[in-house]
Amino acid sequence: METKHITHEQRAKILTEALPYIQKYHNKVIVIKYGGSAMLHEELKRQVMGDIALLHLVGIRVVLVHGGGSEISDLLNRMGKRTEFIDGLRVTDKETAEVVQMVLAGKINKGLVALMETFGRHAIGLSGLDGRMIQVRQMDERLGFVGEITAIDPKPVQTVLENGYIPILSTIGCDAQGDVYNINADTAAARLAAALGAESLLSMSDIPGLLRDVKDEASLISRVALEEVPALVEQGIISGGMIPKVDCCVEALRGGVRRVFILDGRVPHSILIEVLTDAGIGTMFWSGCRSL
Repeated sequence: METKHITHEQRAKILTEALPYIQKYHNKVIVIKYGGSAMLHEELKRQVMGDIALLHLVGIRVVLVHGGGSEISDLLNRMGKRTEFIDGLRVTDKETAEVVQMVLAGKINKGLVALMETFGRHAIGLSGLDGRMIQVRQMDERLGFVGEITAIDPKPVQTVLENGYIPILSTIGCDAQGDVYNINADTAAARLAAALGAESLLSMSDIPGLLRDVKDEASLISRVALEEVPALVEQGIISGGMIPKVDCCVEALRGGVRRVFILDGRVPHSILIEVLTDAGIGTMFWSGCRSL
């Protein structure tokens, strides 16, 4: 619906519908994992930053966790360096780890901070290296500098939130020797959301959510209780690349996050639709033992 065709009554209804959600989330923490097409298209990127600015303006404490796999691959290709993946994870030698740090903690992170400032909201760019926030160990020798998270210290993010800024976090971490590791952004967002005691985790993706039939977007499953996950895996509804995404949802719920959403970042303003409206847009995972 184009804005110019919205009646005054429709505008009032939209604002009225948002009010209880603003009240529910006021002063609560939500973590948004930002990735996929929403990072690659400039108009979508501006809409995501604008959505986050609006949530911050109405008193919701937003933490943005971002990846950047496509930009890493693009730079490696321009350097003439071949990218290899094992089980969906990038094989990361020492030189690749340096590129990952440069792209994630540098170009992408600071670009997002600068873009947020254009919406009148102040942001602070962080990485998992700051304050040894994300501590890791090597996940698999075959993968090189790909990290498995051993501990998360949320204090740097909490300090930024307490001072009224929006934390924007790039997903790199370090081991006890100070070596830098690449980390899966979904995993980092889930662990951080749990450590922060977040109300919700929103994972932006290039799919509508969990589909009962992957060929039919109308088969979206809007709600999944934690205890339903094993059966959905057994039935093959959760399969392939959805398994690690859902594993992260489960980990966040078990860590105390109240709700976890997988939503389609290709849809304009998907964050606002999910957080501030009755309709929602993706799949919500919840513990099944507490009130929604």
